[in-house]
Amino acid sequence: MDILRQISVTCFFSSYVVALLLELSRLIGSFRFRTPAVVVMMVIGLFTHISYLFLRALDSGLEDDRGLLSSWAEWSLLLALGLAICFLIAYLRRPDTIISFFFLPLILLTIGLGIFAGGWAPFSRSEAVNVWRSIHGLAMMIGTGAVLVGFLAGVMYLVQSWRLKHKRAGSKTFRLPTLETLDRANRRALVTSTTSVAIGVVAGVILNLNEHGRVNWTEGGVLLSLVLFLWLVAATATEFLYSPASRGRKAFYLTLASLGFLVLALVGVIYSAHGVS
Repeated sequence: MDILRQISVTCFFSSYVVALLLELSRLIGSFRFRTPAVVVMMVIGLFTHISYLFLRALDSGLEDDRGLLSSWAEWSLLLALGLAICFLIAYLRRPDTIISFFFLPLILLTIGLGIFAGGWAPFSRSEAVNVWRSIHGLAMMIGTGAVLVGFLAGVMYLVQSWRLKHKRAGSKTFRLPTLETLDRANRRALVTSTTSVAIGVVAGVILNLNEHGRVNWTEGGVLLSLVLFLWLVAATATEFLYSPASRGRKAFYLTLASLGFLVLALVGVIYSAHGVS
């Protein structure tokens, strides 16, 4: 732990700079180990980035009126962390692209904004609670809507597939989007719901730490929301492992299961103190 406390903003900022320089070497020529080197630097950057924010949250404590992760500087660093995670996932899928030319400068700029705002006074604990409660509620609402949209897309996929199989898809009166369109909509809804619920869960944890100093993981609403998030992560990973030709009904069954977990999570929230506190 003492070694981790030596981590500063410079550590992950430098890691992202090295990753950007490695990617800029594309302008000079080919480099055999460029992709593994970029991935290694991004992993180092993410590890030090997360460690820095985690230890900063621990050191802030809850003894005074200062909120946990409640300053513009910390929010800028959290935003940069989210962008870095998104970039690494996208880069692992398509390392042959130059998305780093767009992502990494924005990540560095966001970290720079956090450094610039480092001297600004943080919000009080009560103000932080209100902010994180709003983020938590909005993110979970978007995640819920995305699960429902994905479920509808899956239902329409099955209907359209049945109509094509029975040669009834040519009706001009009752037309549905193509299977490809519905498949894309389902995948986007799944990614959106997973991302939103992830943000909602993290915001909920920070909210509880600010308000109560702890997280009651065994409470029905909290536990089922966490289960919903873990399922969405598994469903998203499974969906992206399937080739386009082998998706379809499998995607619908995953979405249907996601809807089931969502209903359980909503019931857990409504019938627990989590939903009324």
